[in-house]
Amino acid sequence: MKRILVDKIGSVTRNCKLSRELFLGADIPAVEGGVVVVRVLTDKSAYNQLELPSGRLSRVKSGDVVAGALGHRKALFGYAGHLPETVAPGDKINILNTGGVLGVCDGINPDFGPPFDCEVLGQVLHFPYLGARVGLPAHITQGAIPSGPHLDAAGVPVVAVVGSCMNAGKTQAACALLQSFVHRGMKVHAAKATGVSLRRDTLAMEDSGAARTLFFNDLGVVTTSAGNAPNLARTILTELAKDRPDAIVLELGDGLLGLYGVDAILDDAPLRACFTTVVLAANDPVASWGGVRLLRERHAIETTVVTGPATDNAAGTRLIERETGVPGINARTDPRRLADLVLSRLGLAAPPCDGAEAVEVPDA
Repeated sequence: MKRILVDKIGSVTRNCKLSRELFLGADIPAVEGGVVVVRVLTDKSAYNQLELPSGRLSRVKSGDVVAGALGHRKALFGYAGHLPETVAPGDKINILNTGGVLGVCDGINPDFGPPFDCEVLGQVLHFPYLGARVGLPAHITQGAIPSGPHLDAAGVPVVAVVGSCMNAGKTQAACALLQSFVHRGMKVHAAKATGVSLRRDTLAMEDSGAARTLFFNDLGVVTTSAGNAPNLARTILTELAKDRPDAIVLELGDGLLGLYGVDAILDDAPLRACFTTVVLAANDPVASWGGVRLLRERHAIETTVVTGPATDNAAGTRLIERETGVPGINARTDPRRLADLVLSRLGLAAPPCDGAEAVEVPDA
């Protein structure tokens, strides 16, 4: 066991509430979510930041000592990498995403260049027994919400936001809906149920007015998959519904055809029954047409509205509406109309509001 001072802590480890001074062990279990410390060996000019537990971004450079969590990534437009079969001090490993997920890269995005190369320094230890110097391997399940098969949305309407792929405008749409709902006096919760650990999207939801947010990392998961995604979504909806918000906005990260478990959630009948309305974000008219067909034919889900870059101009929107029969509304340029349509499907239509509330001031 040795003591070490780390320079940066990845947000993927947030549940562990790590300090900068840590104790390391040489025995490293090769398990997803295990918290390890690495030394960065290279420099990068792109994709070179780490998200800290606070959500702030910090530039990473050669020589930095970084705490992250072992895991895998299967991103369409980012790095892909796997969990190594064994991990030991001195091994070379890569930073796979901005949140601090650590694994062996097996797919490089040419826009980002090679990922950071790192040297493994050791397994972070935590000491759960008061007065005893018995260190156990730290894992991001520490302090996490336990997930399970129970589902109780308590009748709260759920807006599911799905996408044709990564970077299709899902979070933009979710945030536009949240802000519009809040301006109408609604209490709204929000969540991201699938993807790779990164706080950025749920922080954007909080900035847009969500009263409470959750994402799968809060449940002790680094990366979602078809095997764990349905139970994670069930737990997230159950937790958020306990506060009886007026609505829940649930973003399913990645795309309809992906490797993070979106399809498994959509195939789950009880979860599907909770989705009062479904918003599809798509990059182009073909993706819109295919997304609407895929939702209908494979998952028995009717799309409420199409948004995203495919609706950035009138030509694309008209084409989408003609070919799919589904309204197209841009979340960036027409968020109120998007919210009005979704609210009408939820049965929650409310008078428009600019975020200001009339207050009666008593005479002095």
